[in-house]
Amino acid sequence: MADTFINIDVSSGLSRALSGSINRKHKQFLRRRKYLEKRGFLKQKQLPNKKAGETRNAWGRSRPNGQAEGHGPGRQQDGSSRTVTVGAPCQPGTLSIGINCAANRPCPPTPSKDRPSPAMGGAKEPAKPLVPHRNLLLSEYESGLPSAAAVPPSHKVLAIDCEMVGTGFKGRNSALARCSIVNYQGDVVYDKYVRPACPVTDFRTRWSGIRREHLSNAIPFNVAQKEVLKLLHGKIVIGHAIQNDYKALGYFHPKEMTRDTSKIPLLNRKAGFPEKEPASLKRLAKQVLHKDIQVGKSGHSSVEDAKTTMELYRVVEAEYERELAAGTAQL
Repeated sequence: MADTFINIDVSSGLSRALSGSINRKHKQFLRRRKYLEKRGFLKQKQLPNKKAGETRNAWGRSRPNGQAEGHGPGRQQDGSSRTVTVGAPCQPGTLSIGINCAANRPCPPTPSKDRPSPAMGGAKEPAKPLVPHRNLLLSEYESGLPSAAAVPPSHKVLAIDCEMVGTGFKGRNSALARCSIVNYQGDVVYDKYVRPACPVTDFRTRWSGIRREHLSNAIPFNVAQKEVLKLLHGKIVIGHAIQNDYKALGYFHPKEMTRDTSKIPLLNRKAGFPEKEPASLKRLAKQVLHKDIQVGKSGHSSVEDAKTTMELYRVVEAEYERELAAGTAQL
């Protein structure tokens, strides 16, 4: 008759030491490192050193080739008994498992991939399906780094520029006279002259480019306002000193969906200007885009300004959106 005995000797001091030494952060670090090794994201110098003839398990512990995981150096085997020892034989915390089999009843072989067990009828164990490779960015947990924020979809981005004329006493009040909107590619999606509700007392032609004849067939302000707000709804709106455009429209877009190129430090750095200095659209276009705008005496063009604003945003779009997502930049 076969005798089976199991001897377990685990000292309480060792268990307390292990529970205190392996903390949650260390486990997370080991899991993350294992994942990065499998995905190939660690450089060679970052991989743990391995001795020749050794492999490593999931916790980074090495063992000689041919030695089963969990079997220490104290393993003994003869024809009638089998003893498996984990750890040094005389150290506290030794775990010994002995299986004594009669001579006429050999221990059954352990099933393996190459040698299936008789209970399975000689059929190989079906292989587990491989997890398909995910062609995605690593999550914050997997990589240990802040995830990169995706830039807004191009069809959700518009740039706007408005031209104003003066109303009231000596033209001191600004009123919308032209509004132009372009898409991400710079194509014009809206460009109309607008007739202010109050009489115009100063056309400001030198800057606005607006003349009396432009407003003879212009649409009323309330109509233009509805059309523009419908286009801007749900969009990321780009503008230069855009608060002036919103004020002329009598509307304010959500702050988190507004990008003001006069307040993007990245553009000032590329232009060689102080980061906190509001730079004009003309100066930024000259230094960053190497082109001249707002030239001549005919005044500004809101279409040209809107296109230039979109071009400037696209130069720093990826980096600026990452900074916004990380909280290192402000709107």
